[in-house]
Amino acid sequence: MHIKKFDFDYGRRMLLQKAAIGAGAGVLAPLWPHIANAADASKAYPDELLHIEAYTKGKVKPGDVITAENVEAVKDLLDPIAYQQVKTMGRRIHIVESTKDVSKLFPYEYLEATVRNKGKAKFDTNGNVVTDAGEPWIGGLPFPDAKDGNEAMANLTLSWGRHDYSQYAVRDWDIGPDGGTAYQYDFPWCELNCTARADDKVWEGKKDILRYQTVFFTAPNDTAGTSFLSIWSYDQRKFPELKGYLPAFKRVRDFPTNQRFEPLVPGITFFLSDAWAAGDPMLTWGNYKIVERKPFLGSIGSRNFMGGRGGKLDNYERDVHGGAKNQTFFDTFMELVPEVLVVDAEPTGFPRAPVSKKRVWIDARNMMYVAYNTYDRRGELWKSFEPGYAQYSNEHTTVQDGKHPAWSWTHVLSHDIQSNRMSRFVQAREVAGGYKSQYGTQGMDVYNKFLTVQAIQRLGSA
Repeated sequence: MHIKKFDFDYGRRMLLQKAAIGAGAGVLAPLWPHIANAADASKAYPDELLHIEAYTKGKVKPGDVITAENVEAVKDLLDPIAYQQVKTMGRRIHIVESTKDVSKLFPYEYLEATVRNKGKAKFDTNGNVVTDAGEPWIGGLPFPDAKDGNEAMANLTLSWGRHDYSQYAVRDWDIGPDGGTAYQYDFPWCELNCTARADDKVWEGKKDILRYQTVFFTAPNDTAGTSFLSIWSYDQRKFPELKGYLPAFKRVRDFPTNQRFEPLVPGITFFLSDAWAAGDPMLTWGNYKIVERKPFLGSIGSRNFMGGRGGKLDNYERDVHGGAKNQTFFDTFMELVPEVLVVDAEPTGFPRAPVSKKRVWIDARNMMYVAYNTYDRRGELWKSFEPGYAQYSNEHTTVQDGKHPAWSWTHVLSHDIQSNRMSRFVQAREVAGGYKSQYGTQGMDVYNKFLTVQAIQRLGSA
């Protein structure tokens, strides 16, 4: 007879206790020493938190598909909007094995910087993250073993894509309440970090700038040329400068930067505030709190690369299903994440915010969000922003990030459940205009090409 060392509910009980006392990640042992030594998270958790079959007592196993018929078995592992999507809208979720090798959940250089700089971060008197010498953060996760909501959100905010430079070729489809495609857009999205870089350097000596970020639309023709530039101060109490070029007016104008809860173009459901669940400077929000630690389902494994099973491999697009016209959801591949931090925050710096609260589910192993919900002023659920991630390597091909396989986001489902509008978008290989996804500058002067006022004017006029 096999005697178990831990009873079935041991892991979940311990996570609840750890959330209550503000302890770090891991159940059987602290998580980060195992990651730093061998990138192996499995020794920090009991079997029930590592295997979906054990967690659900055999009701769900890798290879199964979650549908309305069996979703109750994993209801507590989904955010409430994802649960509604499966239960009432025909969404399907493919279940895969949990990732044990944590090195596959990071860009290589970012993980190396995290290990190298662990223990060097603190908050200054203003609430900004600085090194123990009082300088802007140097690189990697500042708080890999986050113990409160501020530390967890700092991990998300300082380096969104976790590369010093990221360029995403984004293809977006906006699904209307009738289930059909109302709009379709192509746009590159560029991020250049000046501080909080994985190379431990400050770009061009700009210690007072966190990042430059640009988005410019290349299709369809009636939207092509619309461009926006955000310049983020390192001081997280300050709103970014927001510049925009609208082809109809043929000039660059300043936009009210605190109006971050509006779509950039018609039909799209995501706002600047939604980016990476940390689209605003973190000190314009407040009352951060870890309300729970728990297991969760996240779309984080390599099966998401190239769309997983049945994906359109030529441009990293994905098969779709569900909704009134079978076009609403991407095929997604989720795995059991042994521990997420559930973080709540309120928009304290926005007196007219239509959002009353956001809730973010953050994977404790790589401190990246796997789900994000917002609530309206009445406290009712409003929107979800669900990402997928992958190491860009499978049996078909490997995308290199320098000398290592690339890691990035693969797709997002942004669902306004009150209007029943869905924006679903992928990080494609290439979009209209010939712009491709890449990580690192690859020798290009990306600042002058994409990230200045002159650049967005030139891109909009091209």
